[in-house]
Amino acid sequence: MRCPFCGNIDTQVKDSRPAEDHVSIRRRRFCPACGGRFTTYERVQLRDLVVIKKNGRREAFDRDKLERSIRIALQKRPIEPDRVDQMVSGIVRRLESLGETDVPSDAIGQIVMETLARIDTVAYVRFASVYKNFQAADDFEEFVSELRPTSADD
Repeated sequence: MRCPFCGNIDTQVKDSRPAEDHVSIRRRRFCPACGGRFTTYERVQLRDLVVIKKNGRREAFDRDKLERSIRIALQKRPIEPDRVDQMVSGIVRRLESLGETDVPSDAIGQIVMETLARIDTVAYVRFASVYKNFQAADDFEEFVSELRPTSADD
């Protein structure tokens, strides 16, 4: 692992332990060249995923991009950061377990929406507004009306 301070490629691991999410390893490292200390995280990656966009373009799956979009949807919502990390790890595991390396962006969006719907309705609507490309207030109204439970009186 290259030292982020001096660029030395010969760093030493001083301590390893499971991270809080229990799906990654946290390693404390030391650089003998400059004395710098830093932390790295390692995750198991079952396969390299490729996202197939709606226009047919292909791009490498980016876990950070997924996490950013979820964090934006959850902005100012009462959800712990650790919960978001667990959610992202769960979504990535689910995508990897599909058995395919090529994953349509629609499938990723559906999985994220299912997950957000269980955790926070406001974040679910925020994400859906971008994912489904809402153009007008009527789009929101129609979507939210589908979320409301129907009563027996109707």
